[in-house]
Amino acid sequence: MTPDAIPAAGAPAPLPLDGVRVVDLSRALAGPYATALLGDLGATVVKVESVTGGDSSRAWPPFEGEHSLYFDCTNRNKESIAIDFYSDRGRTLLWDLAVSADVLVENFRPGVLATMGLDPEELRRENPSLVIASVSGFGSTGPLAQAAGLDQVAQGMSGLMSVTGPDAEHPTRVGVPVMDLSAGMFTAVGICAALAGRERQGGRGRHVATSLLEAGLALSAFQGQDHLSTGAVPVPRGNDHPVLAPYGVFRTADLPVIIAVGNQAHWRTFCGILGAPELEEDPRFATGRDRSGHRRDLAELIEQRLATRPGLEWIERFRAAGIPTGPIYTYPQAFADPQVQALDVVRRVRRADGSELPLVRGPLSIDGEATPVHRAPPALGQDTRAVLKGLGLDEAQIAGLVEAGIVTEAGRP
Repeated sequence: MTPDAIPAAGAPAPLPLDGVRVVDLSRALAGPYATALLGDLGATVVKVESVTGGDSSRAWPPFEGEHSLYFDCTNRNKESIAIDFYSDRGRTLLWDLAVSADVLVENFRPGVLATMGLDPEELRRENPSLVIASVSGFGSTGPLAQAAGLDQVAQGMSGLMSVTGPDAEHPTRVGVPVMDLSAGMFTAVGICAALAGRERQGGRGRHVATSLLEAGLALSAFQGQDHLSTGAVPVPRGNDHPVLAPYGVFRTADLPVIIAVGNQAHWRTFCGILGAPELEEDPRFATGRDRSGHRRDLAELIEQRLATRPGLEWIERFRAAGIPTGPIYTYPQAFADPQVQALDVVRRVRRADGSELPLVRGPLSIDGEATPVHRAPPALGQDTRAVLKGLGLDEAQIAGLVEAGIVTEAGRP
């Protein structure tokens, strides 16, 4: 299998999804993130792309030379086949791939899959055990079902931006595409649930679906619940926790630190480390509700004490006492942190052209072992020949498809 991960010692242990075959028709981020997670867990993921440029994110910055790092970050552990979706022969290949799979993942607008010749009901008649997973912008019903939806649009419509930022006049997007990533995670969970259910319920496949908007609403947590139950309209709290206090970013003698005092025992310990017993005795700060109601006064008094020592010294002292505390890192600082390095989250693989690529591995561990990165993100059509052989085509048939432009291979025009 090429390109290979830079070899590590020891043979890999079986993973939970070993033997599961996933056909990935998705592009951009939500769907590819879901299938990357499945690939981390051992599934064989065949990324099916159009011969006319492939996944649109291949053309999105940032770039390293000719390689899109946007594409690279969510397409590890996958194979790539490039097919002409609009030709009759290409659609036959799509059908053959889909009905031979355990899972089909797509993030077209509702109904587009059927127009491509992959009607879910017809696929299910051919392969009743097929799990189909769909990710859309706004869901399969309602007035916006056919509307294009992107991450920041969903952030805005879900209410997330209304509680993010310095104040109500400056709603702010989360700095990463959290709707896409969340929808991808929910999709992966739904697929794994459908696969588990299939084993226990007579082998029947399911159709799993979510949307960016639903993902955003699911993330509303207590903010959304507060509105539903009390009619309150939550507002941004900047870097302060919206409910708990003291919990947020505080200035020290040299740098800001994050401190989270989550319960009464922590509060007493916190006041002792600060050398401020008067705060513990102040009736304004007697309970968590009191502290939240007087958070501004409390923050000023805390920062007066914190200003007497460097931030790293405070972090060390609070951590030693069991109070969650940490710095605010840039990404270079984050990847250089000893804890991050101990987790071995950065893995190095080689692309088809031989270039080395550092990637953040998947976030899961199985039986104490982190899920591996065993394949670099593929070049467009890198595995076309191998995938077609897996469908039973011989060399002459494959050569004919390549010559006719029905499929392409990496490195070929």
